[in-house]
Amino acid sequence: MDKMLSVVLPAYNEEQMIKKTAQVVGDLLEKEQIPYELVFVNDGSKDHTWEKILELKEERAHIKGVCFSRNFGKEGAVFAGIAQAEGDCIAVMDCDLQHPPETLIKMYRLWEDGYQVIEGVKASRGRESFIHKMFAKTFYSIISDATGIDMSRASDFKLMDRQAAEEFLKLPERNVFFRALSSWVGFKTTYVEFDVQEREAGESKWSFKSLVQYAVNNITSFSAAPMQIVTFFGVVFFVFAVLLGIQSLYMYFSGHAVAGFTTVILLLLLVGSILMFSLGVIGYYIAKIYDEVKMRPRYIISEVIKSKE
Repeated sequence: MDKMLSVVLPAYNEEQMIKKTAQVVGDLLEKEQIPYELVFVNDGSKDHTWEKILELKEERAHIKGVCFSRNFGKEGAVFAGIAQAEGDCIAVMDCDLQHPPETLIKMYRLWEDGYQVIEGVKASRGRESFIHKMFAKTFYSIISDATGIDMSRASDFKLMDRQAAEEFLKLPERNVFFRALSSWVGFKTTYVEFDVQEREAGESKWSFKSLVQYAVNNITSFSAAPMQIVTFFGVVFFVFAVLLGIQSLYMYFSGHAVAGFTTVILLLLLVGSILMFSLGVIGYYIAKIYDEVKMRPRYIISEVIKSKE
Protein backbone atom coordinates (compact mmCIF):
# COMPACT_ATOMS: atom_id res chain seq x y z
CA MET A 1 0.00 0.00 0.00
CA ASP A 2 1.26 3.47 -0.90
CA LYS A 3 2.26 5.68 2.01
CA MET A 4 0.59 9.01 2.72
CA LEU A 5 1.85 12.37 1.52
CA SER A 6 1.08 15.47 3.59
CA VAL A 7 1.12 18.75 1.67
CA VAL A 8 1.61 21.81 3.89
CA LEU A 9 0.14 25.00 2.42
CA PRO A 10 0.82 28.24 4.37
CA ALA A 11 -1.87 30.79 3.57
CA TYR A 12 -2.00 34.51 4.28
CA ASN A 13 -4.90 36.44 2.68
CA GLU A 14 -5.40 33.71 0.06
CA GLU A 15 -9.19 33.47 0.07
CA GLN A 16 -9.26 33.48 -3.74
CA MET A 17 -6.88 30.51 -4.03
CA ILE A 18 -7.90 28.07 -1.26
CA LYS A 19 -10.52 26.08 -3.19
CA LYS A 20 -8.62 26.27 -6.48
CA THR A 21 -5.43 24.96 -4.88
CA ALA A 22 -7.25 22.15 -3.07
CA GLN A 23 -8.97 21.09 -6.27
CA VAL A 24 -5.85 21.17 -8.46
CA VAL A 25 -3.53 19.45 -5.97
CA GLY A 26 -6.15 17.01 -4.67
CA ASP A 27 -7.32 15.91 -8.13
CA LEU A 28 -3.73 15.43 -9.29
CA LEU A 29 -2.79 13.25 -6.31
CA GLU A 30 -6.01 11.21 -6.62
CA LYS A 31 -5.30 10.64 -10.31
CA GLU A 32 -1.86 9.31 -9.38
CA GLN A 33 -3.43 7.21 -6.60
CA ILE A 34 -1.26 8.78 -3.92
CA PRO A 35 -2.83 8.83 -0.42
CA TYR A 36 -2.67 12.39 0.84
CA GLU A 37 -3.81 15.13 3.18
CA LEU A 38 -3.73 18.87 2.53
CA VAL A 39 -2.71 20.90 5.60
CA PHE A 40 -3.76 24.53 5.18
CA VAL A 41 -2.22 26.90 7.74
CA ASN A 42 -4.05 30.21 8.10
CA ASP A 43 -1.35 32.66 9.17
CA GLY A 44 -3.60 35.28 10.77
CA SER A 45 -5.22 36.32 7.49
CA LYS A 46 -7.26 39.52 7.42
CA ASP A 47 -9.64 38.29 4.73
CA HIS A 48 -11.89 35.20 4.65
CA THR A 49 -9.12 32.63 4.22
CA TRP A 50 -10.11 30.63 7.32
CA GLU A 51 -13.80 30.66 6.37
CA LYS A 52 -12.85 29.28 2.94
CA ILE A 53 -10.85 26.50 4.60
CA LEU A 54 -13.86 25.64 6.82
CA GLU A 55 -16.12 25.54 3.76
CA LEU A 56 -13.61 23.38 1.93
CA LYS A 57 -13.56 20.94 4.83
CA GLU A 58 -17.27 20.23 4.26
CA GLU A 59 -16.79 19.73 0.51
CA ARG A 60 -13.66 17.58 0.33
CA ALA A 61 -12.05 14.85 2.36
CA HIS A 62 -8.35 14.87 3.27
CA ILE A 63 -8.40 18.54 4.37
CA LYS A 64 -6.79 19.65 7.62
CA GLY A 65 -6.84 23.28 8.78
CA VAL A 66 -4.67 25.11 11.29
CA CYS A 67 -5.59 28.65 12.33
CA PHE A 68 -3.15 30.98 14.11
CA SER A 69 -4.30 33.46 16.73
CA ARG A 70 -2.57 36.20 14.70
CA ASN A 71 0.00 36.59 11.94
CA PHE A 72 3.26 34.89 12.93
CA GLY A 73 4.92 34.80 9.49
CA LYS A 74 5.49 32.15 6.86
CA GLU A 75 8.29 30.38 8.75
CA GLY A 76 6.01 29.78 11.72
CA ALA A 77 3.24 28.58 9.40
CA VAL A 78 5.58 26.08 7.74
CA PHE A 79 6.76 24.82 11.13
CA ALA A 80 3.19 24.44 12.41
CA GLY A 81 2.09 22.65 9.23
CA ILE A 82 4.93 20.13 9.48
CA ALA A 83 4.17 19.59 13.18
CA GLN A 84 0.49 18.89 12.42
CA ALA A 85 1.12 16.71 9.36
CA GLU A 86 0.59 12.97 9.78
CA GLY A 87 2.00 11.71 6.47
CA ASP A 88 4.97 9.42 5.93
CA CYS A 89 6.50 12.25 3.91
CA ILE A 90 5.73 15.95 4.00
CA ALA A 91 5.84 18.47 1.16
CA VAL A 92 5.73 22.24 1.58
CA MET A 93 4.48 24.44 -1.26
CA ASP A 94 2.96 27.88 -1.76
CA CYS A 95 -0.81 28.20 -1.69
CA ASP A 96 -0.84 30.45 -4.78
CA LEU A 97 0.16 27.60 -7.17
CA GLN A 98 3.37 29.36 -8.20
CA HIS A 99 4.97 26.06 -7.26
CA PRO A 100 3.72 23.67 -9.99
CA PRO A 101 1.72 20.80 -8.40
CA GLU A 102 2.96 18.36 -11.09
CA THR A 103 6.40 18.56 -9.48
CA LEU A 104 4.93 17.01 -6.33
CA ILE A 105 4.54 13.74 -8.24
CA LYS A 106 8.24 13.73 -9.21
CA MET A 107 9.18 14.45 -5.60
CA TYR A 108 7.00 11.66 -4.25
CA ARG A 109 8.41 9.12 -6.73
CA LEU A 110 11.97 10.11 -5.79
CA TRP A 111 11.03 9.67 -2.12
CA GLU A 112 9.75 6.18 -2.97
CA ASP A 113 13.18 5.54 -4.53
CA GLY A 114 14.81 6.20 -1.16
CA TYR A 115 15.62 9.92 -1.10
CA GLN A 116 14.78 11.63 2.20
CA VAL A 117 14.93 15.30 1.20
CA ILE A 118 13.87 16.38 -2.28
CA GLU A 119 14.65 20.03 -2.91
CA GLY A 120 12.73 22.05 -5.46
CA VAL A 121 15.18 24.36 -7.24
CA LYS A 122 14.17 27.18 -9.55
CA ALA A 123 15.01 26.68 -13.22
CA SER A 124 13.75 30.25 -13.65
CA ARG A 125 12.59 32.86 -11.15
CA GLY A 126 9.66 34.15 -13.17
CA ARG A 127 9.18 37.87 -13.75
CA GLU A 128 11.33 39.92 -11.37
CA SER A 129 12.87 43.37 -11.50
CA PHE A 130 16.63 43.82 -11.92
CA ILE A 131 16.91 45.20 -8.36
CA HIS A 132 14.98 42.23 -6.98
CA LYS A 133 17.22 39.75 -8.80
CA MET A 134 20.41 41.52 -7.64
CA PHE A 135 19.13 41.65 -4.06
CA ALA A 136 18.20 37.93 -4.16
CA LYS A 137 21.61 36.99 -5.60
CA THR A 138 23.42 38.81 -2.76
CA PHE A 139 21.15 37.28 -0.12
CA TYR A 140 21.62 33.71 -1.34
CA SER A 141 25.36 34.20 -1.73
CA ILE A 142 25.61 35.02 2.00
CA ILE A 143 23.33 32.13 3.00
CA SER A 144 25.24 29.71 0.74
CA ASP A 145 28.52 30.70 2.42
CA ALA A 146 26.91 30.17 5.85
CA THR A 147 25.45 26.75 5.08
CA GLY A 148 28.14 25.44 2.76
CA ILE A 149 25.30 24.53 0.36
CA ASP A 150 24.54 26.23 -2.94
CA MET A 151 21.24 28.00 -2.31
CA SER A 152 21.25 30.32 -5.32
CA ARG A 153 18.13 28.60 -6.70
CA ALA A 154 16.66 27.39 -3.42
CA SER A 155 12.97 27.61 -2.58
CA ASP A 156 10.48 26.61 0.11
CA PHE A 157 9.10 24.00 -2.30
CA LYS A 158 10.42 20.66 -1.07
CA LEU A 159 9.53 17.23 0.25
CA MET A 160 10.94 15.70 3.42
CA ASP A 161 10.85 12.18 4.74
CA ARG A 162 9.23 11.77 8.16
CA GLN A 163 12.64 11.19 9.77
CA ALA A 164 14.08 14.40 8.28
CA ALA A 165 10.96 16.34 9.28
CA GLU A 166 11.18 15.10 12.87
CA GLU A 167 14.81 16.21 13.09
CA PHE A 168 13.83 19.63 11.70
CA LEU A 169 11.12 19.97 14.35
CA LYS A 170 13.67 19.26 17.10
CA LEU A 171 15.68 22.40 16.25
CA PRO A 172 15.39 24.66 19.32
CA GLU A 173 15.84 28.14 17.85
CA ARG A 174 12.86 30.49 17.78
CA ASN A 175 13.82 32.19 14.51
CA VAL A 176 13.81 29.41 11.92
CA PHE A 177 14.73 29.70 8.25
CA PHE A 178 13.08 26.65 6.68
CA ARG A 179 14.69 27.06 3.27
CA ALA A 180 18.19 26.70 4.75
CA LEU A 181 17.58 24.52 7.80
CA SER A 182 15.80 21.82 5.78
CA SER A 183 19.04 21.48 3.81
CA TRP A 184 21.21 21.79 6.92
CA VAL A 185 19.65 18.69 8.56
CA GLY A 186 21.24 16.59 5.81
CA PHE A 187 20.02 13.06 4.91
CA LYS A 188 19.96 11.58 1.40
CA THR A 189 19.11 14.55 -0.81
CA THR A 190 18.29 15.13 -4.46
CA TYR A 191 16.97 18.05 -6.53
CA VAL A 192 14.07 18.68 -8.89
CA GLU A 193 13.95 21.73 -11.14
CA PHE A 194 10.74 23.70 -11.65
CA ASP A 195 9.66 26.92 -13.33
CA VAL A 196 7.98 29.50 -11.10
CA GLN A 197 4.40 29.95 -12.33
CA GLU A 198 2.49 33.20 -12.52
CA ARG A 199 -0.02 33.82 -9.73
CA GLU A 200 -3.56 32.97 -10.88
CA ALA A 201 -5.43 35.22 -8.43
CA GLY A 202 -4.76 37.75 -5.71
CA GLU A 203 -1.48 39.59 -5.33
CA SER A 204 1.93 38.97 -3.81
CA LYS A 205 2.15 39.59 -0.06
CA TRP A 206 5.84 40.46 -0.33
CA SER A 207 6.71 44.15 -0.62
CA PHE A 208 10.31 45.28 -1.08
CA LYS A 209 10.37 46.34 2.58
CA SER A 210 9.13 42.96 3.80
CA LEU A 211 11.68 41.18 1.58
CA VAL A 212 14.49 43.27 3.10
CA GLN A 213 13.25 42.47 6.62
CA TYR A 214 12.99 38.79 5.69
CA ALA A 215 16.55 38.78 4.33
CA VAL A 216 18.08 40.61 7.31
CA ASN A 217 16.24 38.40 9.81
CA ASN A 218 17.32 35.16 8.13
CA ILE A 219 20.92 36.25 7.50
CA THR A 220 21.39 37.18 11.15
CA SER A 221 19.59 34.02 12.29
CA PHE A 222 21.77 31.74 10.21
CA SER A 223 25.04 33.57 9.65
CA ALA A 224 27.63 35.71 11.43
CA ALA A 225 28.57 37.41 8.14
CA PRO A 226 27.47 40.93 9.27
CA MET A 227 29.71 40.60 12.34
CA GLN A 228 32.57 39.65 10.05
CA ILE A 229 31.92 42.83 8.04
CA VAL A 230 32.42 44.82 11.26
CA THR A 231 35.73 43.01 11.82
CA PHE A 232 36.75 43.73 8.22
CA PHE A 233 36.09 47.45 8.64
CA GLY A 234 38.07 47.39 11.87
CA VAL A 235 41.11 45.85 10.15
CA VAL A 236 40.89 48.26 7.21
CA PHE A 237 40.77 51.31 9.47
CA PHE A 238 43.58 49.97 11.65
CA VAL A 239 45.82 49.69 8.58
CA PHE A 240 44.70 53.15 7.45
CA ALA A 241 45.44 54.59 10.91
CA VAL A 242 48.94 53.08 10.94
CA LEU A 243 49.73 54.55 7.51
CA LEU A 244 48.32 57.95 8.48
CA GLY A 245 50.30 57.86 11.75
CA ILE A 246 53.55 57.14 9.88
CA GLN A 247 52.88 60.02 7.50
CA SER A 248 52.09 62.40 10.39
CA LEU A 249 55.30 61.47 12.25
CA TYR A 250 57.35 61.91 9.09
CA MET A 251 55.86 65.38 8.49
CA TYR A 252 56.47 66.32 12.14
CA PHE A 253 60.12 65.27 12.26
CA SER A 254 60.86 66.79 8.86
CA GLY A 255 59.75 70.16 10.19
CA HIS A 256 56.54 70.50 8.20
CA ALA A 257 53.34 71.37 9.99
CA VAL A 258 50.66 68.75 9.64
CA ALA A 259 47.88 70.63 7.91
CA GLY A 260 44.41 69.41 7.20
CA PHE A 261 41.68 70.48 9.61
CA THR A 262 39.09 69.45 6.99
CA THR A 263 40.73 66.05 6.68
CA VAL A 264 40.53 65.53 10.45
CA ILE A 265 36.82 66.40 10.50
CA LEU A 266 36.09 64.07 7.58
CA LEU A 267 38.01 61.25 9.25
CA LEU A 268 36.11 61.78 12.49
CA LEU A 269 32.78 61.69 10.64
CA LEU A 270 33.77 58.57 8.71
CA VAL A 271 35.09 56.71 11.75
CA GLY A 272 32.05 57.78 13.77
CA SER A 273 29.72 56.47 11.06
CA ILE A 274 31.53 53.13 10.96
CA LEU A 275 31.37 52.88 14.75
CA MET A 276 27.63 53.60 14.76
CA PHE A 277 27.10 51.05 12.00
CA SER A 278 29.13 48.47 13.93
CA LEU A 279 27.19 49.12 17.13
CA GLY A 280 23.96 48.75 15.17
CA VAL A 281 24.99 45.34 13.83
CA ILE A 282 26.13 44.17 17.27
CA GLY A 283 22.93 45.53 18.81
CA TYR A 284 20.83 43.60 16.27
CA TYR A 285 22.56 40.36 17.20
CA ILE A 286 22.03 41.11 20.91
CA ALA A 287 18.33 41.66 20.13
CA LYS A 288 18.21 38.27 18.38
CA ILE A 289 19.81 36.65 21.43
CA TYR A 290 17.21 38.39 23.61
CA ASP A 291 14.41 36.97 21.44
CA GLU A 292 15.87 33.48 21.72
CA VAL A 293 16.34 33.47 25.50
CA LYS A 294 12.74 34.60 26.09
CA MET A 295 11.68 31.23 24.60
CA ARG A 296 8.32 32.51 23.39
CA PRO A 297 6.47 30.04 21.13
CA ARG A 298 6.98 30.34 17.37
CA TYR A 299 3.22 30.51 16.91
CA ILE A 300 -0.08 30.15 18.79
CA ILE A 301 -2.83 27.96 17.33
CA SER A 302 -6.41 29.05 17.98
CA GLU A 303 -8.16 26.24 16.11
CA VAL A 304 -7.43 22.98 14.29
CA ILE A 305 -9.77 21.01 12.05
CA LYS A 306 -8.96 17.38 11.27
CA SER A 307 -9.35 15.64 7.93
CA LYS A 308 -12.25 13.24 7.42
CA GLU A 309 -11.47 9.58 7.86
